[in-house]
Amino acid sequence: MEFIDLATQQKRISDKIDSNIKAVLNHGKYIMGPEVKTLEEKLADYVGVKHAVSCASGTDALLMALMAYKVGQGDAVLTTPFTFIATAEVISLLGATPVFVDIDPDTYNIDPVKIKQTLRSLKNKSLAPKAIIAVDLFGLTADYDAIGLIAGENNLLVIEDAAQSFGAEYKGKKSCAFGNIACTSFFPAKPLGCYGDGGMCFTNDSQIETILKSIRVHGQGGDKYDNVRIGINGRIDTMQAAILTAKFDIFPEEVKLRQTVAKRYEKLLSKIPFLKTPQVPENYLSAWAQYSILAENEKQREMLLAALSKEKIPSAIYYPKPLHQQAAFSFLGYNKGDFPVSENVAQRIFSLPMHPYLKEEDQKKIAEVLQSAI
Repeated sequence: MEFIDLATQQKRISDKIDSNIKAVLNHGKYIMGPEVKTLEEKLADYVGVKHAVSCASGTDALLMALMAYKVGQGDAVLTTPFTFIATAEVISLLGATPVFVDIDPDTYNIDPVKIKQTLRSLKNKSLAPKAIIAVDLFGLTADYDAIGLIAGENNLLVIEDAAQSFGAEYKGKKSCAFGNIACTSFFPAKPLGCYGDGGMCFTNDSQIETILKSIRVHGQGGDKYDNVRIGINGRIDTMQAAILTAKFDIFPEEVKLRQTVAKRYEKLLSKIPFLKTPQVPENYLSAWAQYSILAENEKQREMLLAALSKEKIPSAIYYPKPLHQQAAFSFLGYNKGDFPVSENVAQRIFSLPMHPYLKEEDQKKIAEVLQSAI
C-alpha cells in the first residue's frame, strides 16, 4: 500500500509524459521553453484568474509574492503556526516578522476571530501589520470571505498559501483565486505535482504580474543584463512544465476521485470511537492533499500508528511541532501554551494514505486495523 501512489498515475499517462519530454529534448529550450507559457495559460484559465507566473518551488512562489509587495523590515505578517515552515520562513528571510495566529479546531486553518484579536494586540507594538498569509491546510481553503473583510478593514494584503489546495473550491471559486496573490506548489506529493520542484503565483493584477516575472529572473528589466530590482533565480524548468501539462489532462478527474476516496473514509471511520475525521464546511470542496484524523490523545496516536505500521500501512504526522515551538523561531519569544489549539492538534493528528487510486479494500483494511487497535 502506498501513502501517495504516483506510479499508477504515471502508468495512465506515460505515453503523454514521454511525448512531452521528447518534445523538450528536441527543441532544447530547457529554461523558459514554450511549455512554460502553455502551462501558465492552462492553469490561469482553470483557476479563473488573469495571470499565472510559474516558478521553481512553492517556497519561491511565497517569497516572490512578498517581494512583489515590498514586505520587509518592520512589517508584521500574520499567519498560522500549524503549517510547514516555508510559510513563515519566507517572511523572516525578507526581514519581516511572522506573527502567529491560532487555528480553527475543526478546519485547522487560521481562525478569523483570532486574527482580529491579534491585530488588536499589535496596536501597542512597533510592528506594522502588512499582510495575512492564509494557509489552505490539507487541501481545504481558508475562510476567505471573513479574512478578506478583516484585511479590507485594516488595509492588509492577503496571500493565499495554496501549496496543498490546488483543485479545491470555496463558495464556487477555485483555490488560487483568492487574495492579492495566491501561491501553489508542484512538489511531487501535492494534488498536482511534477517530478521535482515547481510552483506558481496567481494574480489578477497586471502590474504585479510584471513584477513577479522580473523577480523570478534576478530582477530583470528589458533584458537579462538590465536589472531593475533585487530578484531571485526562480524559474521552473521546461521539463517540469511539460510533465505538469501531461498530468493536468487528468487532474479534474483525479479531484473527483479524491472526493470518492474521502467519502469512503468518512463512512468507514466516522463511527470508530475517539477518532475525529476531517470537517469540510458547507460550500467548500477539499482537494484532499492529505486525509488527517485526530486521535483522542498523543498516547492513543502512538498506539494507532504502531498498529498501522505492524500491518505495513503507511502513515505520517503533519505537523508534530507547531512553528512557534521550532528552534528557528525562538527569537519571536513565544511560549508553550500560546497557541493551545495548534498544540493540541499537533499532539493528536495523523494522516492516512490518500490519493485518487486508493482501493476500497485497502481503505477497509485501514479501518479494520484502527477499529481493532482502539
